[in-house]
Amino acid sequence: MLNTLFIDLPPLRSAGGSITLPGSKSISNRVLLLAALTQGRTTLHDVLDSDDTRVMLTALRALGCDIQQTGNSVIIDGLGGQPKHREARLFMGNAGTAIRPLTAALALMGGSYDLSGVPRMHERPIGDLVDALRQLGCRIGYTGQDGYPPLHIDQPKLKLDAPIQVRGDVSSQFLTALLMALPLVARRDIVIDVVGELISRPYIEITLNLLARFGIAVKRDGWQRFTIPAGSQYRSPGTLFVEADASSASYFIALGAIAPASEGHHGIRIEGLGADSIQGDIRFIEAAQMMGARVLSGPNWLEVSRGSWPLKAIDLDCNHIPDAAMTLAVMALYAQGTTTLRNIASWRVKETDRIAAMACELRKLGATVAEGPDFIQLTPPASAAHWRAASIHTYDDHRVAMCFALAAFNPAGLPVRVENPQCVAKTFPDFFEALFSLVQADPARIPVICVDGPTASGKGTLAAQVASQLGYHLLDSGALYRITALAATRAQLPLDATAEDAIAALAQGLRLDFTGEQVLLDGEDVTEAIRTEEAGMNASKVSALPKVRAALVDLQHGFRRLPGLVADGRDMGTVIFPAAPLKVFLTASAEQRAQRRFKQLISKEKSITLAALRADLEARDARDSSRSVAPLKPAADARLLDNSSLSVEESVKWVLDWWQGKQPF
Repeated sequence: MLNTLFIDLPPLRSAGGSITLPGSKSISNRVLLLAALTQGRTTLHDVLDSDDTRVMLTALRALGCDIQQTGNSVIIDGLGGQPKHREARLFMGNAGTAIRPLTAALALMGGSYDLSGVPRMHERPIGDLVDALRQLGCRIGYTGQDGYPPLHIDQPKLKLDAPIQVRGDVSSQFLTALLMALPLVARRDIVIDVVGELISRPYIEITLNLLARFGIAVKRDGWQRFTIPAGSQYRSPGTLFVEADASSASYFIALGAIAPASEGHHGIRIEGLGADSIQGDIRFIEAAQMMGARVLSGPNWLEVSRGSWPLKAIDLDCNHIPDAAMTLAVMALYAQGTTTLRNIASWRVKETDRIAAMACELRKLGATVAEGPDFIQLTPPASAAHWRAASIHTYDDHRVAMCFALAAFNPAGLPVRVENPQCVAKTFPDFFEALFSLVQADPARIPVICVDGPTASGKGTLAAQVASQLGYHLLDSGALYRITALAATRAQLPLDATAEDAIAALAQGLRLDFTGEQVLLDGEDVTEAIRTEEAGMNASKVSALPKVRAALVDLQHGFRRLPGLVADGRDMGTVIFPAAPLKVFLTASAEQRAQRRFKQLISKEKSITLAALRADLEARDARDSSRSVAPLKPAADARLLDNSSLSVEESVKWVLDWWQGKQPF
């Protein structure tokens, strides 16, 4: 998962391949709670691992639930409606799918509980659910602003003889919470009457479907009256598989509809979800088809590709796909005409005010947008010349971040910045990695930052930190030469011109993997083996061999992958990536570099003198700068950075400031 302040997406040109989506958030949090309320053991597979599900699991453990996790499988020994711990303080983050059903269940089961969340959670209404529960005799108090969390729950004095009224026009989660909790106390038929129009009905269908899997057969009279039969009792289904998330599928359905298919592919194949899904957001397929997408489906899979182009504008009531409809707003950027999305009032009370947020960010890209209490209307930029590069503010809302990533296919070839990309952890922690596995860009448009410099200048540390802060890949070219030298030494080859052909052939066949801070050669961890002083000296020897350098050029070019690359070495800016938009030549005096290396070696209990180290560094500098192929020198357009008196943090800031100065945002 990306953990950066922002991610810059270069212009994208095509997409193709297959993706397996994470489990549904809506289903995952429902079945976690239902399994906890049930007597006996339930095994759940393909449970979504996200912020919201971790919130639910933490709360269930705090209530005394025995939970075992292995990967995406969760085994829960249910509480049978009786929490082991009758007092708890529960932090619910910003997880509406956790706080609302838990509030209802705890209010009916009884105890002393405090439920709170992040500041935005304290702005999301819960008053209609609390009012409904108070009709039953539940004792719930507000410890902040009336109508909103945080809440305090006490022991109830239940009255179950009259129908319960709950509003349906704010959030379907209020009704879902009641439907999931009331079977715990169904000593007689319990009736729920919905006041007003019930929004987000597909989510209620998910709830009813899952309740049936756990033995609760709710009777429904249209969408206004629901009855939990007397004697209802939860029964474990034993084992249950969570469907892939249909809301998350919307981004990849849209990707297939927007992007030209990359060579060798026919669009995007989505595994783990079919058109027969129980999730209402699967009907996003219908909307995408209305706009022009070509969609095929089978048992547990979808295939999506471009059909009509440009896409067609639509006027659609989106009550049946409230979350996925946000993706339609970004698809509308590629449509001919004006698109109107209606009946989306629930957007106003989600993780942010999504109508206002989407309108603001769409305008940044050059769209003309009108908004109302329950609709948004969008006309795309009139031509490629009217598109604008934009930094998208995401409001800590995962769906804003994910749907606006699709704007990188804009016809103007402009980059798009997505702020706070880690907010996707709420439902899809690896979203951007999944996206990058499917999309392609012109290699020349994938940004590269080169950091060159002499031995012990600190370029490796600087490059690694810059890459980390930008979410870019890292190329330590010095490691490639060190690994080549190590492999040649193991093959008993002399590290000089007499074995140049053999070493070059060896380099071409290297099987390398960079995993975190580990460097693997043919599956063996050689991280420490290539960090010795001897390995550094040997790397300098093989790097002077022209045929070895040529053999490694293609390998180094292969590291230029989305979303970008930071490459460090001695000729990154002069030979390997001469067109890189930012080149930094890092240097420091030989004395300063020797002192740094001396401290490193002393800390590792290596015996060496400062004078010897300085002499060695000066000899390496002379050798590297005088070699016939790619001598060590700054590129003509490189920024010079002398870090003799700078901390690593200060050096990183200089580079990031230079990089920011080159962006159009």
